[in-house]
Amino acid sequence: MTAEVPHKHTQKTAARGPALRYLGAMIFSSRWLQAPLYLGLIVAQAIYVSQFLRELWHLLTESAHVTETEIMLTVLGLIDVVMISNLLVMVIIGGYETFVTRLYMEGHPDRPEWLGHVNASTMKIKLSMALIGISSIHLLKTFINVQQMPESAIKWQVIIHCVFLVSAAAMAWTAKMANDVADHDDEVPAHG
Repeated sequence: MTAEVPHKHTQKTAARGPALRYLGAMIFSSRWLQAPLYLGLIVAQAIYVSQFLRELWHLLTESAHVTETEIMLTVLGLIDVVMISNLLVMVIIGGYETFVTRLYMEGHPDRPEWLGHVNASTMKIKLSMALIGISSIHLLKTFINVQQMPESAIKWQVIIHCVFLVSAAAMAWTAKMANDVADHDDEVPAHG
């Protein structure tokens, strides 16, 4: 009869003392402290749904009495709420799955396609693209209503939008570099 060789992970865990095992388990469990944060974002999502419905009701009831520009600004406001809501969905679902625990939604017909390959890096890029979209909507609203906006406010919106663009490009470039390094590491044969 041959003795079973314990798994490497079991050997490492056994070699550590009980205090280190407890500390490691406590640190690993601390990820659950984020769960209430995601629940709070779900509440924020409900507030945005309420905001959307109020703006839509206003558009429906007042459309005969407002100008085309006011209708356009209201529609852009609705689009803005939807884009922020989409951002919340990405953060809630992607963040929970990435940082807290798996959702176990494999095979569910409504499972978002992007969830299968989400990680912290892709999530940052998706979030930055969503922020650029939201910033673009705000800029468009500003340009439509440019006569009522102070020049300094317009300038700062453009600067902030440009910062979002540069940040997103930098994040995408960094993610590409990391993927290239990972791909290179996968191609290099292990020695030893």
